[in-house]
Amino acid sequence: MELIADILLGAGALGAAAYCLVLSRRLAAFTRLESGMGSAIAVLSAQVDDMTRALDRARGAATSSADALEGRTRRAEQVAERLELLLASMHDLPEPGGDSGPRRQRVVRRRPRPERLEVAE
Repeated sequence: MELIADILLGAGALGAAAYCLVLSRRLAAFTRLESGMGSAIAVLSAQVDDMTRALDRARGAATSSADALEGRTRRAEQVAERLELLLASMHDLPEPGGDSGPRRQRVVRRRPRPERLEVAE
């Protein structure tokens, strides 16, 4: 019985050793930076860094655009208030020519111009 237990224990140890060898080779291939997954991870890491920088620049541009838009909106609201005041003051003015009665039309006559003008020297 001890012999069978020793054989099974040895077979288990050989199986574990083979499993560790396979895992070691896969891990070495995975972490190699020249080719394989290590290279892909390095490229993806660089792309993530680039995208983070681009996102920071876009965030800064959006913030400055929002600030400029807020300033222009504030100015437009002030101008709209001034226009409302001007329109309100226009309602208080009397109608032009309302008291003088019907208006007379004015006729303007012009002298005909000569078609040919001579240049004096």
